[in-house]
Amino acid sequence: MEQILVIEDDLDIQEVLKNYLRAQGYAVQLAQDGIDGLAKFRSSGADLILLDVMLPGMDGFAVLELLRRESQVPVIMVTARDSVGDQVRGFELLVDDYVTKPFDMPVLLCKISAVLRRSSHREEPKLLLYRGLQMDTEGYRVFLNGEEVELTQKEFELLRVFLENEGRVFTRQSLLDCVWGADYFGEERIVDTHIKNLRKKLGSDCIHTVRGVGYRVEKGKA
Repeated sequence: MEQILVIEDDLDIQEVLKNYLRAQGYAVQLAQDGIDGLAKFRSSGADLILLDVMLPGMDGFAVLELLRRESQVPVIMVTARDSVGDQVRGFELLVDDYVTKPFDMPVLLCKISAVLRRSSHREEPKLLLYRGLQMDTEGYRVFLNGEEVELTQKEFELLRVFLENEGRVFTRQSLLDCVWGADYFGEERIVDTHIKNLRKKLGSDCIHTVRGVGYRVEKGKA
């Protein structure tokens, strides 16, 4: 079980993150300031750190600078400071991703999964299995009942989000942020078009509509 260290001084946000991440199967450790966060990381380690910028005493940039002197642990900054300058500073200090508040929980989960995949702390699964589907994430190929199905890049990435998050409902906006990127400003109905194409190629019951909310694949590989 991967462990996430949340360094965040807002107790309400702490509680929301703790409950949501634990429900997704992560172990969660909490720290209210940078000094406490560094101490907990040094004593217990972590697979990933969610780091606020505006912390009492020592801000998140200082914490990240100290972390990078001793570890390459994946770090995602989660902060209300959304200026270009702040984001550039974070990436110059080798943050893995930068998420601005308020944020959408499914999108944050996508970013956590992506950062963990890229990191040396977790070997990326090469094969995702779901009912009659096999997704070769390394070879970028999908098979249905043993026969290869040709998918576009966006269709592949969209399907990957669903297979890595079985049972979770994603809104169109969440899927746009996960697959197209947070800077995409086109029509969100493009998601519906790609879902329709995936259903044609993989079967109409592959991806389910949650009326008024979004889409999901049912949990379970039976």
